[in-house]
Amino acid sequence: MKSNKMVMLMVVFLVAFASTLAGCGSNNMKENSNGKTQSETQSANSTESGGQTGEKLDPVKLKVYLIGGPQRDLPTVQEEMNKYLTDKINATVDITMIDWGDYSKRLPVITASGENYDIAFTSSWAFDYLPNATRGAFLPINDLLEQYGQGIIKELDPRFLAGSQVNGKNYAVPVNKELASQWVWRFNKQYVDKYKMDITKIRTLEDLEPYLKQIKDGEPADITPLAVPKGFKPYIPFDFLLGDEFPVGMNMNSTDGKYVNILESDELKSSLKTIRKYYQAGYLRKDVATLEGIDNIKTGKWFADREQTQPYAELGWSRSAGYDIVTSPMQDPVIFTGSATGSMHAISANSKNPVRAMMFLNLLNTDKYLRNLINYGIEGTHYKKISEDVIEDLPAMKDGYQMPGFALGNLFLTYSHKEDPADKWEAFKAFNNSAKVAPSFGFNFNPDPVKTEVASISAIVKEFYPPIMTGAVDPDEHLPKAIAKMKAAGLEKVIAEAQKQFDEWKAANK
Repeated sequence: MKSNKMVMLMVVFLVAFASTLAGCGSNNMKENSNGKTQSETQSANSTESGGQTGEKLDPVKLKVYLIGGPQRDLPTVQEEMNKYLTDKINATVDITMIDWGDYSKRLPVITASGENYDIAFTSSWAFDYLPNATRGAFLPINDLLEQYGQGIIKELDPRFLAGSQVNGKNYAVPVNKELASQWVWRFNKQYVDKYKMDITKIRTLEDLEPYLKQIKDGEPADITPLAVPKGFKPYIPFDFLLGDEFPVGMNMNSTDGKYVNILESDELKSSLKTIRKYYQAGYLRKDVATLEGIDNIKTGKWFADREQTQPYAELGWSRSAGYDIVTSPMQDPVIFTGSATGSMHAISANSKNPVRAMMFLNLLNTDKYLRNLINYGIEGTHYKKISEDVIEDLPAMKDGYQMPGFALGNLFLTYSHKEDPADKWEAFKAFNNSAKVAPSFGFNFNPDPVKTEVASISAIVKEFYPPIMTGAVDPDEHLPKAIAKMKAAGLEKVIAEAQKQFDEWKAANK
């Protein structure tokens, strides 16, 4: 459930690797038109069912990079995976986990070095998918999907593949999970109950006011009414070009398909006046503009914050907190292009084993045993089964194997925990089906023609956004300064380039 707030940081960082990445894959792999090496073409033609039996395939080892903290028991689990994969596709995997904060720093360096790894996690927020696909770091996989990924095509909501195309081609396999995006207000339920609040009436920032006042007036000073860090931004109904850290977007109700400067929108100006009023009233922490993070869940000293949700997210948040958390939606579910690229696996352009890599990804998205093995570890060691598809964690999982399930493959194949609702995955599908599609869904902006302007504007955003968006300064005074500085840095040029690319894309994708 990661938001897109890191998109621009990744875009700016990856600019430094543009010239090096452009040559990726040109020297280390001879491919035919299907993206296969010559040796793999010969092997794959001798097997059946897209490689689902391994005895006729030459053995290969797949180098895989995944995001997440180091796992003590990964070698043991990987050994079990390799026994299974050897039987299935005569392949083994060598998985390297790279921690959250380091992943987007290390993978561009690894890729630019020409290392012939096979598969890497990519997304709209980590090791950014779009610029890497555009610059040749990833292999186009359309033909590979048709020949060796039919299970993926069958299982995956087709909007994932449609929304992740770049110039008509797919460069990664999206994880089948929640496709829709929805912001909610989260509430510490003890205060909702204490003051007999009807949170179903709370949707907008303005709706919060009487409830925040109750907390401010009735609770000790260390209870924060609206507990958010400096990254907070008021919700406004826009389809953002490069995530909500960049001030260009298209109104969700747009009928003309025009990108605009969001900082000049009436919606944002109104919200900034409200958040300024809340700051002055003491509903936010005084240091909010410099507050890197706020551990609400751990301290419990909060009334409201905001987060992106998915079906039954309240149960997970409550379980982690040790007390009840309830929510109220800020918006209806929406499917953005970034939603389709929120968690993906790409085959490196330098891979010497693209066919086998696709066979492995196909299994991750269709084979229940393998998918749960990589997610939960070994039955009897890391978990025990309560029923066929319901499990209970054992101590070894907590101590040595906590993998990020959303980043590993088809989530709908994974077991549920005994406290999960029986209709959990059906609710996910209904959530996806209920969502509105954003006006620019499927359009992937290439920032390269205006990369200098994007980098400059992003630096200005870092300077102005925290105090303005959290109400720590007067927006009437500081917003015009931010707008003027961004326009001087080329904001209107970026908007014009975005509009040009979008119009061209729309004409080609009627």
